Amino acid sequence: MVLWVILLCTLVSSLLGGLYVLGVFRTRRPNEPPLDKGTIPWLGYLLEFRKDSSEFLKRMQRKHGDVFTVLIGGYYFTFVMDPFCFGAIVKESRSKLDFRTHAAKLVVRVFGYKPTKAIRNVARTASTKHLMGDGLTVLTQATMESFQKLLLFNLSPGEKRVWQEENLFHYCYNIVFRAGYLALYGTERPQGAGNKEKAEEQDRLHSKQLFQEFRKYDRLFPRLAFAMLPPKDKREAERLKRHFWSMLSVRKASQKDNVSGWISDQDQLLAEHGVPEYMRDRFMLLLLWASQGNTGPTAFWLLLYLLKHPEALKAVRDEVDKVSRESGKEVKAGSPPVSITRDMLSQTPLLDSALEETLRLVAAPLLVRGVLEDTSLQTSGGTEFTLRKGDRLALFPHISVHMNPEIHEEPHKFKYNRFVNPDGTKRDFYRNGKKLKFVNMPWGAGVSTCPGRFFATAEMKLFVFLMLSHFDLELVNEEEEIPALDVSRWGFGTMQPVRDVRFRYRPRF
Repeated sequence: MVLWVILLCTLVSSLLGGLYVLGVFRTRRPNEPPLDKGTIPWLGYLLEFRKDSSEFLKRMQRKHGDVFTVLIGGYYFTFVMDPFCFGAIVKESRSKLDFRTHAAKLVVRVFGYKPTKAIRNVARTASTKHLMGDGLTVLTQATMESFQKLLLFNLSPGEKRVWQEENLFHYCYNIVFRAGYLALYGTERPQGAGNKEKAEEQDRLHSKQLFQEFRKYDRLFPRLAFAMLPPKDKREAERLKRHFWSMLSVRKASQKDNVSGWISDQDQLLAEHGVPEYMRDRFMLLLLWASQGNTGPTAFWLLLYLLKHPEALKAVRDEVDKVSRESGKEVKAGSPPVSITRDMLSQTPLLDSALEETLRLVAAPLLVRGVLEDTSLQTSGGTEFTLRKGDRLALFPHISVHMNPEIHEEPHKFKYNRFVNPDGTKRDFYRNGKKLKFVNMPWGAGVSTCPGRFFATAEMKLFVFLMLSHFDLELVNEEEEIPALDVSRWGFGTMQPVRDVRFRYRPRF
């Protein structure tokens, strides 16, 4: 009898514990945001969130207001859609709101890399040194040389102005990815290849092959991040990770020339901190995706929007030509390919605005913080909520800021000069008469702001500057509609199109 009672109590305890884990007993406490657990224990709204995060969050906002808590795959996420709250959130101490725990789990799952506190400090130090200031000037020059190697190497004076046709997304992603990769991870040594020309040809071939494999990995990335890959795709993802760990290994990097200080310094510091070589190889894959996973797709959208808006294309091209002319590097018949400097890139307010407008339309990062202790949050309307310890706080600026008609008039339209005043200065934005600090957040915010944003911006601007300087561009079908966004990629930076677009280009002179 006693044995049966023990077994029954054990069974009941296990059942209750399982139900607790599934979230069945969670209730809303006083002052907490509205709670919506969905109808499926533990899963909650995971399937609906994965299907189309944007539409799901819009529906939840209409139902619950600007702050609400939902159950997604065993975790409770409190979404804050009030942009006036963002300042307090990003300034909150890490002892209360921390982005690192969530990020660390994602990094392990996607890249097989286990970060530590020492390693995070290494990355921050190297990024400050090499992706900003004088370090950025050096890296911009290296990227410029990579673009010349990939984009302009076969241009010659007197060449026939023959149209070439390509898929725009593939073309942009391909060229921008490879240029960034060569600038960061180094180039073939001429003595190893035989001469400089052969070394450059090997760089073109090797970077092309690497991009082809990267695209396979990139297509799996969203489902890999959510641990929702079927067995066949999971095996392919593991194969691709092992391939990149090998191709980007620190041993192979030691056999190359012109490896960027951003890469070499981080590897050296990791080695000094006792990080094993195999883990440093994995870190190289993380850096590749972080630096090149969004720049090519953004360059595609920017060129596409310019091609669909002739007045924008003309204005930005006129600005580019003016900067080249005033710098003594005007592109004309018989002139050598232009070499763009960081200083030249700082003189393009219209190109800056067009890029920022593009990012507003297509960048959709999900910014997540772990709630480490109960934390108060006050909305712009004066309501105070308590965020519960153990939950996750999430911002989705694409809805709450980027596409908010109270902030950006006609938010679905591309307006190349939206972010610039007529005198070239940056424009301010308001909501309900109150100036906003956060009006476009493609790079995140606060301590989790992307440290490579200045390099990424320079990389994309270099590409567009070169394309507009050296080529005539047009869509094959002038009536081509802007393709829809691939909703499976909500939350992972720049969105990708559901289909490609054909365009053609030819030398301008």
